[in-house]
Amino acid sequence: MSDKIDTVVCGDCLEVLGGIDSFCDLIFADPPFNIGYQYDQYHDKVRPEEYVDWCRRWMSLCCDVLKESGSFYIAIGDDYAAELCVLGKELGLTLRNWVVWHYTFGQQTKAKYARSHTHIFYFVKNAKEFKFYDHAVRVPSERQLIYADKRANPKGKMPDDTWNEYPRLCGTFKERIGFHPCQMPETVLARIIAGSSKKGDMVMDPFSGSGTTLVTAMKMGRHYFGTELSEDYVEGINQRIQSAKDDMHSDRNLFYKFSYTDKFETARLCADMAVTPEEVVKDEKLLYYFTVLMNVRTQREPVFTEEEICSILGVLGK
Repeated sequence: MSDKIDTVVCGDCLEVLGGIDSFCDLIFADPPFNIGYQYDQYHDKVRPEEYVDWCRRWMSLCCDVLKESGSFYIAIGDDYAAELCVLGKELGLTLRNWVVWHYTFGQQTKAKYARSHTHIFYFVKNAKEFKFYDHAVRVPSERQLIYADKRANPKGKMPDDTWNEYPRLCGTFKERIGFHPCQMPETVLARIIAGSSKKGDMVMDPFSGSGTTLVTAMKMGRHYFGTELSEDYVEGINQRIQSAKDDMHSDRNLFYKFSYTDKFETARLCADMAVTPEEVVKDEKLLYYFTVLMNVRTQREPVFTEEEICSILGVLGK
């Protein structure tokens, strides 16, 4: 697999992943939901039994390439969430969390309530060997920010398994790209990657689509590997990765005092707390806890000062 590191392969994951030994520390899969979406090279409406059988096959291959200590996240809609949860257990995976990503800008309906969530299963291959980096995803607690309770854990708290912080990407969003109909926000992937991998680990996405998993992994110092059926999507992914690399290089020149990682992690904490850089800078208590959490999350030495955090936030706010 050395020739596949930091690449995206144009091909069917059922063919590309076959016969490969375990090499992934983290897998994120956001497969077609079988609800009739228009994709470039995939018909997203087959008989339910065909879809479930197909899911069993690609999930089994993902289990084969996942390390014993690895984690496997799957995003899926309502229609097949129960089936995929059962499939995971049948394949020997252990379910750690059933996360619900609740977003704004849900899909509007007339005869039922608007759909405004996606299920994200967090499986591990070996319940005794899996890795989870809790320090990297902690957020301030209400006891800290609202009640100033001295009994609150100074290191913050773990996020809940209902994620309300991240909006669904709409066409007017700056992050939105044009070549793929279903694009995950980088903030969702950043939380998953931070919690279940460390720098230098291998992150894999069998349905690379818009490239969000691969781009976010690269920005966070992980290796990445992806498969994707569509040549056009692969071309778009490679362009997106190159654009991110160019931005990272530009930031190194303009943002010399701090690393790109410092800037990325500051933006990630803003997203996780659902606050703007301007709000943090203007609120003394918020800035204090923000700085504490940045040091907990990054484990940076020397630690960030409030003045340094303000400098980074000032750049983000421009």
